[in-house]
Amino acid sequence: TKNIPEGSHQYELLKHAEATLGSGNLRQAVMLPEGEDLNEWIAVNTVDFFNQINMLYGTITEFCTEASCPVMSAGPRYEYHWADGTNIKKPIKCSAPKYIDYLMTWVQDQLDDETLFPSKIGVPFPKNFMSVAKTILKRLFRVYAHIYHQHFDSVMRLQEEAHLNTSFKHFIFFVQEFNLIDRRELAPLQELIEKLGSKDR
Repeated sequence: TKNIPEGSHQYELLKHAEATLGSGNLRQAVMLPEGEDLNEWIAVNTVDFFNQINMLYGTITEFCTEASCPVMSAGPRYEYHWADGTNIKKPIKCSAPKYIDYLMTWVQDQLDDETLFPSKIGVPFPKNFMSVAKTILKRLFRVYAHIYHQHFDSVMRLQEEAHLNTSFKHFIFFVQEFNLIDRRELAPLQELIEKLGSKDR
């Protein structure tokens, strides 16, 4: 996980996000607070989603094994192969736990990179920040998609479904608000996304 330092502006933003979440109106909670920097808002929320997904996936790792999930999939029609563009250039087929391990490690490395995610006040975000954030969120979505398609029964048994649904709904409203993930990428959970959205009209 990644900690946002207490007393920092980003910490204040995170607190703001948590407070608005408590109001129950997620559409409002994801909006850019007045006078805030969009990059910073996206950075704080990306860190928060990473931590949430890490925690959610952590609850079901014993059910997500090389044997149960030999490929990283989100239902029979969607299979993901891993590449990070630096160490692994050509996408490789690997088990879900391996894929998610690669993915989470890769995201953690991006979040820890001060040139990409500056934690100090006044340090500017890089020109390519938005495209980096979009790639991170696109990949984090795949972990939700895998959990929903392959492990929802375990989530139910653990009575985690309300937690998972709230986290995912917050994530989806956030990426929709700022157009951060291509619709095609969201296809594996399209029905669920429509269902979550219709309750909030």
